[in-house]
Parts: sequence; structure tokens; C-alpha cells
Amino acid sequence: MGNADTNSRIALNIHELQTAIAKAAERAGRDAKDIRLVAVSKTVGDQQIQAAITAGLKEFGENRSKQFAERQASFNDVAWHFIGRIQTNKIKDFVGTAALVHSVASERVLRAIAKRAEQLGLIQSLLIEVNTAHEASKDGVSPHELPSLLEVAQDLPTVRVQGLMTVAPIASELEVQRCFADLRELSEQMQQSFAGVTNLALAELSMGMSDDFLLAIREGATILRIGRSIWR
Repeated sequence: MGNADTNSRIALNIHELQTAIAKAAERAGRDAKDIRLVAVSKTVGDQQIQAAITAGLKEFGENRSKQFAERQASFNDVAWHFIGRIQTNKIKDFVGTAALVHSVASERVLRAIAKRAEQLGLIQSLLIEVNTAHEASKDGVSPHELPSLLEVAQDLPTVRVQGLMTVAPIASELEVQRCFADLRELSEQMQQSFAGVTNLALAELSMGMSDDFLLAIREGATILRIGRSIWR
């Protein structure tokens, strides 16, 4: 397939996806402008990324630190999110250059990011990953561990917790929706508990991928992490 064909296919996929997002938002009584689309680019090359940028996408996500650093340097006119499992010895690859780090899942990682941000003289925006699927194979703090982690975060001035993130299970529609609803309800509780704490905004909900983003929108997602539906 030639470059023109690839570009056209990706542009069409993005248009169809944005249309689906807008319709889902309308059904949920929401404004589609409040929902951000992050294109997960781990499976594609630079040509596809450029095609997506040309088609209007402005936010991308990578889950490997080395590839994140390379792509952020190559395409530095768009925002890059780090969405993968975090190794503390690799945070130098994305702290300070990531628009948002989605996957903070422990106090150790939180403190390491804060320390690196302090060294760089900046504030790093991040999300706390919560395992609302209650699956041992998934990263994320348990819902009952979240308040204590936020208590740690409020005393770290070089991080700003913008919200929460989760990954839904491969399960029935009802179970997936419950996973997303649990994150929304947890977010609402934490916003009340930490109201007025300046570095705990807690407004973002990063949830929903290619197979379940419609359910995520219904339950209040503000950030969708979508790959396959864009690049197929």
C-alpha cells in the first residue's frame, strides 16, 4: 500500500472515530470537546504517525520509555503521553517531556517522578492508575489504597495529579462498564476528600480503548487511549 493510500485510510479511520465519539458524547449528554483522543502509536511507524498528525490528531501515547523518547524528539510539535508500566530507572526518558504520565501505580514511582521533576525544575502532570478491574495481572493501586497515595502526592509540589486511569478487563459489557463507573465514583469521592489541594486536580479520567471507548464515554471518560481503530 502506498503512502497516499495509507494516509487516506488513517484519515478516514480518524474521521469515523471522531464521529463515533461525538455521537456517544451526545447520547451521554456530554460535550465531545471535553473528551481527548490519545492515539496509541506503539504498533506503527513514523509514516503512520505523520498521517495521523496531518489528519488533525495532536496527542499521542507510547508505553515504552525508549520509544517514547525517540518519538517525542521526532514529533515534538504534538503532545506525547507516557502510558506504559513505569520502571524507576527509565523515568528520565519521559519526565519533563511527557504532557501527561498515565500509569503511576505506587508510592515509589510517584516519589521517583517527583524527585526527577525537582532536579529538572518543573512540575510533572500525571495520573494515578487504579486497578478497578481487581485483576492480579494488571498494574494499579487498589481503590482502598488510593487515598493514602494521594496523601503522599499532596506533599510533593513537583507533581500535579490531574486524575485517574484504569484498564478495563476483557469481560462482559456489564463488567467493563462497572469498572469505568467505579473509577468515576472514586474520582468524585477523591475530589471531595481533597478539595482545595492545589496539586490534586483529579478532573481527568483516562479510560477506554478501541473495544470499549463507547462505554467509557458513557461513564465520564475525559481521555481515550485508542490505537487499533486508528491504524487498522
